[in-house]
Amino acid sequence: MKELIVERFEPVTLVGAGAVDPGDLEAALALAPVLVAADGGAAHALAAGYRPVAVIGDLDSLSADVQAQLAPGTLHHVAEQTTTDFDKALRAITAPVVLGVGFLGGRIDHQLAGFNTLMQPHPSPCVLLGPQEVVFHLRGEIALPLVAGEVVSLFPMQRVSGWSEGLEWPIEGLQLDPMARVGTSNRATGPVRIRADGPGLLVILPRARLGVVLGALAAG
Repeated sequence: MKELIVERFEPVTLVGAGAVDPGDLEAALALAPVLVAADGGAAHALAAGYRPVAVIGDLDSLSADVQAQLAPGTLHHVAEQTTTDFDKALRAITAPVVLGVGFLGGRIDHQLAGFNTLMQPHPSPCVLLGPQEVVFHLRGEIALPLVAGEVVSLFPMQRVSGWSEGLEWPIEGLQLDPMARVGTSNRATGPVRIRADGPGLLVILPRARLGVVLGALAAG
């Protein structure tokens, strides 16, 4: 699928069918006001009183009752079965940044699939909102106004190197590798800059830094 379905100049909230804590959608939409659902995520949106501008996926987990509540033209069926609905949706959205809700928490296999999806080439950067953390794939360099002591975890999904400033344990000169050295439980010493020299590095930060992360990714 190459066709863009949602093209926006403001951040987009993408809701999935996984666990969504009360208030998560409200918090997400305050920062990313355009709502899109990945397949069964439409049920979460309607239950919270929101109507997505688009529902994207193979639609196999969308009940007839939910479909009947959606506006005409909202449903976008993507028939292929080789990718997840999360991936289908991200490939169809262009925006400064996408905020994913309902992809962390719940089943571990779904979370792992979500991390794999973050690694894929998509038109827009994506941040996943979890109960305690936010997660994103670092594509290039990012500057974050953190304070000393804040946890900054780096997890390589494949072998990758990079550079950092403002981390207690700098990563310059290191090869991060999921089968060897990872970078979890690092800490900021103040404002942080991190660069990845290639794809594959996940950044995990406290949930309280969501707004900062969205702003930095959108600006980048």
